[in-house]
Amino acid sequence: MHLAYPAVLAVLLFCTGLYGVLARRNAILVLMSVELMLNAVNLNLVAFDVWLRDALHAGQALTLFTIAIAAAEIGIGLAIVLMVYRNRGTADIDRLRDNAEPPGQDPGPGPGQDPGPGQGAGPAPGAPGAPGADQAAHEQTGKKAEATP
Repeated sequence: MHLAYPAVLAVLLFCTGLYGVLARRNAILVLMSVELMLNAVNLNLVAFDVWLRDALHAGQALTLFTIAIAAAEIGIGLAIVLMVYRNRGTADIDRLRDNAEPPGQDPGPGPGQDPGPGQGAGPAPGAPGAPGADQAAHEQTGKKAEATP
């Protein structure tokens, strides 16, 4: 078997996947295009393994490993797309990018950073469990009790 046939097919698969990643807006179609690209790589691995007549069949073993990793990747990717679709109502990548926070806004301290005095992650003032919440609740019930004879 000539090595050119599977190599040309792999190039066509990879280019089709690359076009899908760059041109598609739906996240599921982008994931499918990434899988096409991975399958093109797998085809090359097996073709070169057969062409080199490797006794250990390292190309085929690596292909099986790549298929397992790709299955995990597509499962996690679909779960993320499903959660984004449930939360945002769309799987369109451009719309999701437009809904992102604009650059330049400070989202606050990052993980492991001290938020500073008075800016902790405790309960909001007046919320149950906040300091003074019991007193505020008692004052409100007392006012309600006074208002109704």
